[in-house]
Amino acid sequence: RARLTTRRARRPGACLCVCVGALPSYSSGARFAPSLATMRQRPRLRPSLILDLAVLVLLQSICVCVHAEDQSQPVLSTQPQAHSDTHQTETKEAPQGGEDEDCGCSAALNRNGRDGKQALGSDLGGDVATGGECVLNAEGTAGGNSERDMKKSPSHEHMVFITGGTFKMGTTKGTYPQDGESPVRLRKVSSFHIDSTEVSNQQFKEFIDVTGYQTDSEKFNWSFVFEGMINEKQNQEITKTVAAAPWWLPVPGADWAHPEGPHSSISRRLDHPVVHVSWNDAMAYCKWRGLRLPTETEWEFAARGGKEDRTFPWGNKKLPGGKHRMNVWQGELPSGGYHCKLPNGERTICTNTREDGFLYTAPVRSMGPQNKYGLYHIVGNVWEWVSDFWTTRHNVALEIDPQGPRANRNDERVKKGGSFLCNPQFCNRYRVAARSHNTADSGAGNIGFRCAKSEL
Repeated sequence: RARLTTRRARRPGACLCVCVGALPSYSSGARFAPSLATMRQRPRLRPSLILDLAVLVLLQSICVCVHAEDQSQPVLSTQPQAHSDTHQTETKEAPQGGEDEDCGCSAALNRNGRDGKQALGSDLGGDVATGGECVLNAEGTAGGNSERDMKKSPSHEHMVFITGGTFKMGTTKGTYPQDGESPVRLRKVSSFHIDSTEVSNQQFKEFIDVTGYQTDSEKFNWSFVFEGMINEKQNQEITKTVAAAPWWLPVPGADWAHPEGPHSSISRRLDHPVVHVSWNDAMAYCKWRGLRLPTETEWEFAARGGKEDRTFPWGNKKLPGGKHRMNVWQGELPSGGYHCKLPNGERTICTNTREDGFLYTAPVRSMGPQNKYGLYHIVGNVWEWVSDFWTTRHNVALEIDPQGPRANRNDERVKKGGSFLCNPQFCNRYRVAARSHNTADSGAGNIGFRCAKSEL
């Protein structure tokens, strides 16, 4: 697991270029994502009180209340742990350094959840504040996230219908072998509906306002924020970071409504994709709308837009006709990461030249549809959760409507599409066949989602 390290103090006069996108995205290296994902487990909320079982006789509810430990700064993880996969029988050691590491991916930024599961924030170490005690509501259920609170959702507007078919999933030209982009496998998909855009802050806010749902980042009371997005005062106050990706900082109070911490707001970003949402949060939202997350197969079938053996939803050229079709990072990353050196030797965030018009996230309906299905930002902008458990082993024979493996040891789920931090030099994962993973309770500033539903 990637280790936290104490940050070198930055001189007050050092510059910080505010020109990056958001949070965890993927780097160019072949081995770094597993390395980052191996961060030290962080304590989660633990059961402290179970109502007397005699209550069952009275047919009353049992609520398990938990207390959050009052903890603060992440601690240094001293022992790398192995990255495991349910479909592998042997344990692999986490890679150590090298040119092909995945130093920028959100796959690396996992929290350690209950029962040893990993998730975005908790991998920062054992002393990260958890927050989010269980509170009983008037009906004796866990406040905010109960079935009772999943009230009627808005209509299924802004969805597009995808006619099913058979296609070749994956690629023979994968950039990252460790991601399981290969081999090419034959898949048949039934017709389905999918959101034309990523879920926006406005849409997610409506869900929160109606249900009172509390996201995983809110429960943990912190999340990873890209260094270029925070101010100098915040930067100076944070003393720990991910050793292999020091541009990702654990910011207290960062969540979907406060993407850069308590003093930030989404009030001017309501049409941008919601971020800092975990797989669990995405599932809860889609369920509220009477929908679900798309499977990885559905997502890739929709992203390909009916084209075979193409890199992007529109074809093989990144800039067809010299036009930017996706929100990704432009600018050089000369040091194998997002840190560049100043003339005085200090480090600063490299410059995103914004040739596509955006520094960070872009509005969900910006830049035009990326394929004939009318899908916006299916690649770039933010990573998108899909329903499948993570695996890198694939059956090449024809499968019909595959749902992915039944489980994996770390409760890791697949995400697709890359983000605004992706760059050919460091995270070439804005391709339709590209894929990565995080644990189900992980969230970051460059991870979002869209919903789907089966044909009725």
